[in-house]
Amino acid sequence: MTGPLDGYKVIDLTTMIAGPFATMLLADQGADVVKVETPGRGDHVRATANQQGGFSASFLNNNRNKRSITLDLKRPEGQKILHRLAAEADVLVQNFRPGVVERLGIGEADIRPLAPNLIYVSMSGFGAVGPYAHKPVYDPIIQAVSGLASVQGGGDNLRPRLVRTVVPDKVTALTASQAITAALLVRERTGKGQHVTLNMLDAMMQFLWSTDMGGQTFVDHPFPQHRVSAFNDLIYATADGHMAVSVMTDAQWAGLTRALEKPEWRDDPRFNSPAQRDRNFDERVDITQKILETNTNAYWLERIDAEGVACAPVMTRSELIDHPQVLANEVVEQNEHPIAGPVRQARHAAQFAATPASIRTAAPGLGENTDEILAEIGLSGDEIRELRSAGIAGEAS
Repeated sequence: MTGPLDGYKVIDLTTMIAGPFATMLLADQGADVVKVETPGRGDHVRATANQQGGFSASFLNNNRNKRSITLDLKRPEGQKILHRLAAEADVLVQNFRPGVVERLGIGEADIRPLAPNLIYVSMSGFGAVGPYAHKPVYDPIIQAVSGLASVQGGGDNLRPRLVRTVVPDKVTALTASQAITAALLVRERTGKGQHVTLNMLDAMMQFLWSTDMGGQTFVDHPFPQHRVSAFNDLIYATADGHMAVSVMTDAQWAGLTRALEKPEWRDDPRFNSPAQRDRNFDERVDITQKILETNTNAYWLERIDAEGVACAPVMTRSELIDHPQVLANEVVEQNEHPIAGPVRQARHAAQFAATPASIRTAAPGLGENTDEILAEIGLSGDEIRELRSAGIAGEAS
């Protein structure tokens, strides 16, 4: 059985995390993803720390199931090869800074006449227009501008803080992969390709508006957000570790008061409704913390879970991979990389009953598949050798 995108070809001109993660999701689902990289250097994350056998963990975790070709896109010959690749592809994804692909002659307007049915995807940091369009962009920059750092800080009057994982990059990747499949569905119905544009700022604002922009929702009634958000309870220390407890409904609050043996809290006017528990968030967290620190994680998890209240232990990354729920889900797979050795990764999250996604091949070496990809678009062995000797395609032998 093959994945749901088997038979589709994707040309991947992206680097770093957002673009490569998006195209890897398509590759997991069966698409033939051809990663086009710069000769001699390749994707920047190839050079990041935590390496084995010359492969960084970051590159392995965002580029499995792909093939790699190296092309010098600054030279006309390299651009012509890309034109030929695009003409036989279903999707092309690029995340160059706005204006770069146009200068290289590989922008949407350059490719469209050669591939009228192509889904051409342009990813960027801030978009193609506006005062920030020219800026180089990395994840912390979008966390700052999008409001995420303020949300993470806890309130508008508190010190902003970064989330210690690249949320904007990964949210943009998920948005892009969904948009690409939606555009392919439209093409199946109409036969027409189109240009899909998205940027990290827009993706994060869409993401945050779902739960964090309530104060900006009612135009005529802005809601000040100077207090800590109380949508979810915080992490609590226990006698031997940490745990999360999340109370939303009145029934759950009643259950927590029973578990903590504090029945007087149930009807306390400070806490007797969701709105009151929100208004008195700091005090509620403080009194809950004082009780939880008197006993162990295991003790409280058993009592609180028995009352139907959401709770869980705080896991370290190393503990996570052996957690019983993770093992039951079979989410972690171990495969053998031909150079880096045994590699542990999370499988594709969406499970397709009839057309399963899978980890079929390891992340490729730089330019590893150059010859076979060039041969697929009709170049002869002599032409391939000439391109290699001129430094236009492939790596020096």
